[in-house]
Amino acid sequence: MAARTKTTKDRPSYRCTECGWQTAKWLGRCPECQAWGTVEEYGAPAVRTTAPGRVTTSALPIGQVDGRQATARPTGVPELDRVLGGGLVPGAVVLVAGEPGVGKSTLLLDVAAKSASDEHRTLYVTGEESASQVRLRADRIGALDDHLYLAAETDLAAILGHLDAVKPSLLVLDSVQTVASPEIDGAPGGMAQVREVAGALIRASKERGMSTLLVGHVTKDGAIAGPRLLEHLVDVVLHFEGDRHARLRLVRGVKNRYGATDEVGCFELHDEGITGLADPSGLFLTRRDEPVPGTCLTVTLEGRRPLVAEVQALTVDSQIPSPRRTTSGLETSRVSMMLAVLEQRGRISALGKRDIYSATVGGVKLSEPAADLAVALALASAASDTPLPKNLVAIGEVGLAGEVRRVTGVQRRLAEAHRLGFTHALVPGDPGKIPAGMKVLEVADIGDALRVLPRSRRREAPRDEEDRR
Repeated sequence: MAARTKTTKDRPSYRCTECGWQTAKWLGRCPECQAWGTVEEYGAPAVRTTAPGRVTTSALPIGQVDGRQATARPTGVPELDRVLGGGLVPGAVVLVAGEPGVGKSTLLLDVAAKSASDEHRTLYVTGEESASQVRLRADRIGALDDHLYLAAETDLAAILGHLDAVKPSLLVLDSVQTVASPEIDGAPGGMAQVREVAGALIRASKERGMSTLLVGHVTKDGAIAGPRLLEHLVDVVLHFEGDRHARLRLVRGVKNRYGATDEVGCFELHDEGITGLADPSGLFLTRRDEPVPGTCLTVTLEGRRPLVAEVQALTVDSQIPSPRRTTSGLETSRVSMMLAVLEQRGRISALGKRDIYSATVGGVKLSEPAADLAVALALASAASDTPLPKNLVAIGEVGLAGEVRRVTGVQRRLAEAHRLGFTHALVPGDPGKIPAGMKVLEVADIGDALRVLPRSRRREAPRDEEDRR
């Protein structure tokens, strides 16, 4: 009797768990969504229907739902509470991502110690360091508390066991990519493992009313590593930003189900740990008795917070055919645009054949167009070797036609500059309410703005042969 050949129904089928793409053979990488290790075998789909089940909690009118269970509890770190929207909500899961060495573990260890109390225990689980290493950091930053529990685990089942034993109100896991579940195949940090670990901890947080802080890795581009599903599952996503060579650190809210997403927390990283900065503008300024050529102050908005920052520029004679253009803290494309506008609209030709260096003070990064006017004035001041007037701030976006455009939050920016003692400002037209005692000059184009430079000391190169004659 001949052996029965396999029919189409008997043949195994494979499907991508990420995008649902199907194939007749197994592949290591899905050609549809380019994900690795997501193609799995599945049988013929059985027709199933879900019968109505028992209701765990009755539906109530929304006005009768008790909202006190979602009241935020302060963490003890005001700058972090500002970004979170008042503190940590019971049952909330927060994902904190940032580059290596930026200070994530230091901040969260400080939060864990300050949140611990008689009524609220805290469990800090480390998967990247040993318990003794974390203890040394806690001694250095003063993050010791009798109600702060520490465990070094990389097994999900063991972490869930610690939750049953300690019963914490706050769990800190550093990091989610180092923990693996024995029930799931794959190495720690893989897509399947990250989904399983995050899902299990989120369920435990919701059931226990426990706040959870998860540390996440980032890719070379700065995006959060792992599946985007992780960002959708958690309640809050925070990005920890900062240059490792500077003291300033920014915690920026990207997603927040309990508050605004345009808040920014400012921190200073030092040898004794990390501290919040309620007034960080001093980090971005250089205090001088007399003004220096090539410097201009502006007010930038980080979220809803105004920060006064200093832009510096330096121009020197170039020794090479192609002059250098070096920037630090500023976008190179915006600086190049300001150079072109100054040469064509501002009639300053001394910039074309000179090496130009531009930077910010304190490691702050200025990317919003509102800093254009300050960049242009700093470049013009450096080219003419003429300092700008003292206590002057410049706010405005500069277009390619030389016009100075309006920007958002001018009143808040002027109020912050006035609070710090600045008395003069250059702004676009119609700035709104002006702080008492502050002199504001409205400028329509770059030509109006350049008039603040004393002409007697300008050092402009002639534009062509006719100018020389």
